[in-house]
Amino acid sequence: MISEYTLVVSLLIPLIATFVLPALKPRVAALISTLSFLVPMVVTLALLLTLQNFEIPIATLKAPIGDFYLLADPISNAFGFTICLVSAMVALYSLPYMKHRFEEMVEVGETKDIDWEFRKYWFLYNLYAVAMLWLVYAGNLILLYIFLEISLLASFLLIYMYGYGNRQWVGILYFVWTHIAGVLALLGFLMIGFDNQTLALHSLKAVGFLPWLLIFLGMVVKLPGLGPHIWLPWAHAEAPTPVSALLSPLTVGLAGYVLLRIYLVDPSFIVEYRDVIIAYAIISSVYAGFSVFKQKDYKRLLAYSTVSQMGYVLIALCLGSYGLIGVVIQYMSHAFGKSILFMTAGAIIATFHGLRDVEKMSGMHEYVPTVANAALIGFMTLSGILTIGMFGEFYILAGLTQVYGFNLAVILAVVLVFTISGLYSFYTMKVIYYGKPAGYEKPKFSRLLDMPLYFIAFFSVAFIFPPLSTALLNGMKILFGIGGGLP
Repeated sequence: MISEYTLVVSLLIPLIATFVLPALKPRVAALISTLSFLVPMVVTLALLLTLQNFEIPIATLKAPIGDFYLLADPISNAFGFTICLVSAMVALYSLPYMKHRFEEMVEVGETKDIDWEFRKYWFLYNLYAVAMLWLVYAGNLILLYIFLEISLLASFLLIYMYGYGNRQWVGILYFVWTHIAGVLALLGFLMIGFDNQTLALHSLKAVGFLPWLLIFLGMVVKLPGLGPHIWLPWAHAEAPTPVSALLSPLTVGLAGYVLLRIYLVDPSFIVEYRDVIIAYAIISSVYAGFSVFKQKDYKRLLAYSTVSQMGYVLIALCLGSYGLIGVVIQYMSHAFGKSILFMTAGAIIATFHGLRDVEKMSGMHEYVPTVANAALIGFMTLSGILTIGMFGEFYILAGLTQVYGFNLAVILAVVLVFTISGLYSFYTMKVIYYGKPAGYEKPKFSRLLDMPLYFIAFFSVAFIFPPLSTALLNGMKILFGIGGGLP
């Protein structure tokens, strides 16, 4: 059994490392950053396997703030494990990738000191990842908001300083849209606090219509759904790839985490507007899914895939207790699959001197077979084929039958969404990795550009087998009341 003390220490390790990394050489910093996330990864995995739940008090403040505490339950542990796994592997991957990026910046006169850039990068990278990790263990909505803001500020600075193209403009675009989401959520949180005289999750009794609406709209911007999605393709295309490998897999999905926590307090808004939300989510997923086929930039293609996949989260949120399991598993599967895929895009960019035009990538399997095979596993995860994504789609369909019965129209609409994911996944594999080789020379590249992808891929497959699958699903079923059923 894992003690409360062990969890706190494990969460503090990457936080402390954040302030130590700037004093270290890049290679040592990459190793320390990776290890600092592997420790809480092991602890959170142990918590998942042992089905442990507990609260760790921090402080008690006057109304309407209430108790500050850390909340460790199957939701926090599943999200926390995912954040630690991806952050650890992307840290390793960052070493060769950011070295390439800083060398590009030296060539155009944007910097003269690569070591100095690495010092800034490691601080911001770890701060970004740590903020997301602490966010999912925050038991108070204001504490959650603080960590949300830290993660958004750190990611903004990483895009602004180290992105591509017109990165300052893109960074500001990202900053404005994500802070619209943050302000809407904050207003909703404050209204909840005054209504309940506390913001501690364990003491909340009800969430009114207006705060629910504000939080929901804010999280739709953050996901993002169709309409507010315009910021995401720009941010992903121009962000340095390690940032993209955290932003899409981890950050946007945390909107689903926030909505899930509010749902568990009071599901009334989602229940009342279930049909409208599902219709919007299906339209969003279908539109973004078809948009993937039109993209010529590999990273923009993956960005539209993210918009499509996040539609799954909104659909699952509306589908009762089985759907809530789908929300958690969809977060995990999207994080595993999309982090792998963004790192494949970055490996090609770093190895082939900025190559990102899909039309110039035919037959890349011939040149980087390990990257191509990792991409296949990534797309299988998104498509729900022999990976954890399979469970996500299963529980979404189970939720559909729980809420709507065997309503053929609704089931076919959701199956269409799943089918489009499979189509664009294997279309992309065909266009980029198979077909007639494009005529490049077979390169030599750092193993850190492909090895971390397979570590993530291992867990993507391992979670469909016991004991991981059994522990994850049993913990969720107990928490979400499978048998009694939620609305």
